[in-house]
Amino acid sequence: MKNTTLLVSALFFLLLQTNDSFCQTYARNGMVSSSSKIASEVGIDILKKGGNAIDASVATAFALAVTHPAAGNIGGGGFLVFMDSTGTATTIDFREKAPLKASPKMFLDKTGNLTQGKNLYGEESTTNHIGAKSVGVPGTVAGLYMAHQKYGTLPWEDLVQPAIDIAENGFPLTWSLFQAATFFDSNSPIVFLKDYFKKDNGELIQFGELWKQPELAHTLTAIRDHGHDGFYKGDVAKEIVRFMKENEGIISMEDLNRYTAVERKPIKGAFKDYDIYSMPPPSSGGVALIEMMNLMELAVLDSIPFNSTAYVHLVAEVMRRAFADRAEYLGDTDFNVNTPIAKLTSKEFAKKRFENIDMSRASVSDSTKFGQLYDGSSTTHFSVADASGNAVSLTYTLEHSYGSGMGSTKLGFIFNNEMGDFNPKPGYTTTSGLIGTDPNLIQPEKRMLSSMTPTIVAKDGKPFLIVGSPGGRTIINTVFQTVLNVLAYNMPVDKAIEAMKIHHQWFPDGILYEKGLLSPDTAKALEKMGHMMVPIDGLGELMGIQIDADNKIMIGASDSSSPDGAAIGY
Repeated sequence: MKNTTLLVSALFFLLLQTNDSFCQTYARNGMVSSSSKIASEVGIDILKKGGNAIDASVATAFALAVTHPAAGNIGGGGFLVFMDSTGTATTIDFREKAPLKASPKMFLDKTGNLTQGKNLYGEESTTNHIGAKSVGVPGTVAGLYMAHQKYGTLPWEDLVQPAIDIAENGFPLTWSLFQAATFFDSNSPIVFLKDYFKKDNGELIQFGELWKQPELAHTLTAIRDHGHDGFYKGDVAKEIVRFMKENEGIISMEDLNRYTAVERKPIKGAFKDYDIYSMPPPSSGGVALIEMMNLMELAVLDSIPFNSTAYVHLVAEVMRRAFADRAEYLGDTDFNVNTPIAKLTSKEFAKKRFENIDMSRASVSDSTKFGQLYDGSSTTHFSVADASGNAVSLTYTLEHSYGSGMGSTKLGFIFNNEMGDFNPKPGYTTTSGLIGTDPNLIQPEKRMLSSMTPTIVAKDGKPFLIVGSPGGRTIINTVFQTVLNVLAYNMPVDKAIEAMKIHHQWFPDGILYEKGLLSPDTAKALEKMGHMMVPIDGLGELMGIQIDADNKIMIGASDSSSPDGAAIGY
């Protein structure tokens, strides 16, 4: 009997330490799920040292700036949702801002058309995503510093130091980073990006070799020693401004000095017995998520099998309505004070939207009305939970993968190209997805609209599900479907992340779906209903944590589509 007990205990211990085929991890004391195993381990080390979820998030975020340069960043911005052990939720908005010299028509030529140029991939693109003018005032350092000052427990220096150590000592270049390095070496017209993964002798760093970033380590050291001011004042700020002037950018010292993160009240909704907390504008994610969950609550889901024709049709129609509302109403509420958030997230409004869904036929997106703005794909998300019951859901971005591709060789990080998230041409909306509605037009110091949707779902007043995703324009819908899968279809977090997902964004009027996960017969049936079906390889790269309060277990999941990601627990 004693041996049997020992065997069962040993097997249970292994279960707690091992990932299954869906990249799922079990733990009791803390969990970090991010797009970089190294960064997740940094966060766990902070938890082991007595830090809380905010401390671990700050350390993880800075580590990602070293190990996940496509999106982990100090040259961009994002959003953080925090729920403490009492069930109190708040958010921190550290979205980038338009520089003081920005204007609504800054990317138009004399004829009123968007100008063109070569992007970091060597492709033709509009200039709102190209060059130093496309760079918004970065917010990441300000946001992380505010989170620490308000809610952290360990010394700031202890949270930045691990990232400095990784940058100075190097880490083995992963296969995905090596693939990016070889591509940029051959294809990118941007010198900084071509040289980004090279040694001092000009040779490309090979897969498995140590990649050291001394310039980034130096910048991080200034941030470690001086906090917020280490980035927005002093030598780092002076070098940012020098770089901008030299490259026709418009960010000034005044822009950097004036930048502040903002703590905001979260968007809150309810689905059955769960409370959902997410980001308010300038993120559109929270409003759209709650609106869509309200719509789905009105459906009789017990009679709609997951992945069926009726299911995909209903979800697409729900997305269509929420994204049309997004385009019409949402922007930076510091500039658009009459944004009807309460209406858009109300149960009564959902009933009106739900009434005109025809379950036998696709609706038509009206090209004379509204469409969808979208972030680029260079976004990353991580989720954190600690033993005391605190939880963090954090998403941040550079906009496109590797942002603008531009950076100062003295600073070692890549600048965002977030100015492309504003409506670039006032009053001009097309069926291809170009939007010109007023709420998201460029204005000095305005924050551009975002799709980022870091979310915490609470059960009985405590964190239950912590989730978010990159994916640009698809972020809202991948998070929405993951939350729906858990709350409505009772899927565990790993299965909810891996399950088939679709995306509809009002304009263009079509359903993107993950090929291989939707049956050909279902796709044909949806086409007969009037949907344009567009197969793609995958949607999102979700990082989630589910908390089983009854068994006191944290279940972490890293999307299998994330090549370097991992959920790490202890």
